[in-house]
Amino acid sequence: MPELRRSDTAGLLKPIQPRALIVTLYGLYAREVGGALSVSVLIRLMATVGVDESAVRSSISRLKRRGVLVARKVSGAAGYALSERGRAILVEGDRRIFDRHRADAGDGWLVAVFSVPESEREKRHRLRSRLSWLGFGTVASGVWIAPVHIEPAARDALAADGLADYVDLFRAEYVAFRPAPERVARWWDLDALERMYAEFAAEYRPVSARWRRKRRDDDEAAFADYVQVLTHWRRLPYLDPGLPADLLPGDWRGAQAADLFFALHERLGAPAHRYAETVIGSP
Repeated sequence: MPELRRSDTAGLLKPIQPRALIVTLYGLYAREVGGALSVSVLIRLMATVGVDESAVRSSISRLKRRGVLVARKVSGAAGYALSERGRAILVEGDRRIFDRHRADAGDGWLVAVFSVPESEREKRHRLRSRLSWLGFGTVASGVWIAPVHIEPAARDALAADGLADYVDLFRAEYVAFRPAPERVARWWDLDALERMYAEFAAEYRPVSARWRRKRRDDDEAAFADYVQVLTHWRRLPYLDPGLPADLLPGDWRGAQAADLFFALHERLGAPAHRYAETVIGSP
């Protein structure tokens, strides 16, 4: 789970890894058919987005090793289903990706204070990565902060990862001594996040314009574009903590990028679903 670092701001819209596309497919379509897809269906769907069979099989193996997928027969054929962990990841993803929640200035903060022994430094890295992925910013070493609405997700994620024993969570209010927007800009790398939003918009504005010109749906093309746009977008809502609007820079690009994503979601979701149904339902 990547952290957003100040030194890691170039090329933020990187080529999509095949395993990330597979996770998107399971999130969008597999849960409708019991959480499992056959290998042959996965190969056909992934071919539509330009991924060859060997890359699909390799990516499935990695997701199995990571505990996201488990082997299961699908109508007598080799296939893979979501594990309990995989299902939990996707449920949390639904909330983060499709819920445009933004905190209000008076909501308060969630503060995470942690200490991990040097002998367990690997858990320290996992904890920092998890907090970053949940949307926390860094106040000081061992002190991280997030809008208070992240609390339920933080509780669940830290417990599920076996990290709860190292962390204490507090609800807090910022009272002094510097303006809150100034502090927020130190706790989160908003410049890097805004560049990510700008790159997303630059990549997908032409896609949106192309689909606005189309008079008829092309379900297969819609599927290819939709799976890619959702996979690229998926990372951003995790890194964006949903800060109050009055603490963000003026003309925040995240709002524009979100408008673009949801417009594409509205335009492409239905025809993409029709194409996936056709492939999944075919013998």
